[in-house]
Amino acid sequence: MKKLKDILYGVSILEVVGDTSVEVSGIAFDSRKVTNGFCYTAQVGTQVDGHSFIDKTIADGAIAIVCEKLPAQFVESVTYIKVVDSAEALGVMASNFYDNPSSKLKLVGVTGTNGKTTTVTLLHQLFTKLGHHVGLISTVVNKIGVEEVKSTHTTPDAIQLNELLVKMTLEGCEYCFMEVSSHAVVQHRVAGITFAGGGFTNITHEHLDFHKTFKEYIKAKQGFFNLLPKGAFALSNKDDKNGVVMLQESAANKFYYALKTQADFKTKVLESNFNGLSLKIDDQDFWSPFIGYFNAYNLTTVYGIAMLLGQEKMEVLTVLSSLNAVAGRFQHLKIGGVTGIVDYAHSPDALENVLKTIKDIRTGNVEVITIVGCGGDRDRTKRPLMAAIACKLSDRVILTSDNPRTENPELIIEEMKAGVDAASKRKVLAITNRKEAIRTASSLAQANDILLVAGKGHENYQEINGERFHFDDLEILTEALKENQTK
Repeated sequence: MKKLKDILYGVSILEVVGDTSVEVSGIAFDSRKVTNGFCYTAQVGTQVDGHSFIDKTIADGAIAIVCEKLPAQFVESVTYIKVVDSAEALGVMASNFYDNPSSKLKLVGVTGTNGKTTTVTLLHQLFTKLGHHVGLISTVVNKIGVEEVKSTHTTPDAIQLNELLVKMTLEGCEYCFMEVSSHAVVQHRVAGITFAGGGFTNITHEHLDFHKTFKEYIKAKQGFFNLLPKGAFALSNKDDKNGVVMLQESAANKFYYALKTQADFKTKVLESNFNGLSLKIDDQDFWSPFIGYFNAYNLTTVYGIAMLLGQEKMEVLTVLSSLNAVAGRFQHLKIGGVTGIVDYAHSPDALENVLKTIKDIRTGNVEVITIVGCGGDRDRTKRPLMAAIACKLSDRVILTSDNPRTENPELIIEEMKAGVDAASKRKVLAITNRKEAIRTASSLAQANDILLVAGKGHENYQEINGERFHFDDLEILTEALKENQTK
C-alpha cells in the first residue's frame, strides 16, 4: 500500500479532484486488472480509449483515476487526477509504486534496428561468466540470473518492467541489460526508469507502419538517449550515419565505437569465414565463433559497454571469445554438405547484412538459396525491398509466408513480387506454405550450397488469423535437409 500523492511524485499534473492522501493497493492501465483499492490510469490507445472504462473500474473498486480527460460527473469517494500524458504518468507512477527498482542496480538499455537482442544477450552471458548476478530483458527471453521468465514484447509495459526489476533486485542482481524498442520510447514504457547507460547499434528502414516516417523513427530512438541522466554513459555506432545524431541532445557522457573510423572503441576485421571472426579490438587480437561483419559490430558494442561499466579488458575479451551464438541469429548447421542458416532478419537492412556476409565467405560455385517472407499487419513498404534484396544477393529465391497475422499471405507475397525485376523472375518461386517452401529449397540444394531461412529466427510459432501454431524454422530445416540426404 502506498499513498497516492507519493505514487504521483514527478508526474505532470494539470488538475486534482479529491484526496491524494488515500492509500492505493495497486495500479493498472488494463481495466480488467482493477480490484479494490486500485488506481486506474486511463490511456488513449491505438484501438481503444481507456477513458471509456472509467465507470467500470470504479464499480470494480478503483479509488483513484488518472486520466487526460476528466469525466462529466465525479464519484465522491474517488480521486481524479488529470495529467498531460497518461502513458508517461503510468511509467513514473509504476517506478514510484515499486520504490524505483531501476535505481538499485546498473540498468543498461540497448536500442537500434538490428543487433539489440544479440547485444543484450551477450552482455548477460558475459557478466554472468565474469561472476556477477545479472538480469536480462529481451525479445527472446527475460532472465533473473539464470531463471527464465517468458517474454511477450521487446520491452515490457511499465508495470511489468518494474515488477521484473523488483524481482531482480530481490534476487541480488547487480546489472540488468535490456532491449529498448522505439515503440517503448514513444509509448513511455521506460518513463521513470533510471538507466546507468545506453547503447545504439544502428538504424535502418523498419516499423514505418507505426512511426509513419523515417524521421519520426529516428526521433523515437533518439528519445531514449534524451532520457539518460548526467553521469550515465551513451555509446553509439560512429559508422552509422545517424550515430552522432542519436546523442546530440543527450545529457549523458558520450562515447563512440567503430570499424571504419576513429572512435573510443575501435575494431578491425582481420578475417571472416564460417569458422568465425578474427578481430583486433583496441589493438588486441581477438577471435570469436560469431560470423559476419554485423557481429563484429555487436561484439564491439558489448566490449565498449563492458569497459564503460568498469570491467577489466583482458578478462572481458577472454570470456567474450568463448560465448555462444544467440538463438535464431545466424544459427547454422551442415547436413549432407548443405549449409543451412536460420536468421531473424525481417528488415531490408538485416536481410542485406546476412546475405552480404554469406556472399563474403562463400567459395567456388556455391549457390545461395533464400527463403523469405514478410509479416502481416506490419510495415508494407518494406515488402518489395525485401524481395529485391533477396534477388540481388541470392541465386534462387522462394517467397513465402512469415506471420501473416490477419492478412492474406498470398497478397503479402504479391506485394513482395513488386520488388522482383524482370531479370530475376526466372529464379523466383512463390510458395505460400512456409513448411513446403523450406522443403522445396532443401530438395533444390546441392552439396556445398547455402540455404538461408530468413525472418522468424528464434520464434517457434506462426501467427495466422489471431492464432499461434507451432512452427520452428530450425526444426523444419533440419528435418528437410535430413530427408533430402536419404533420397
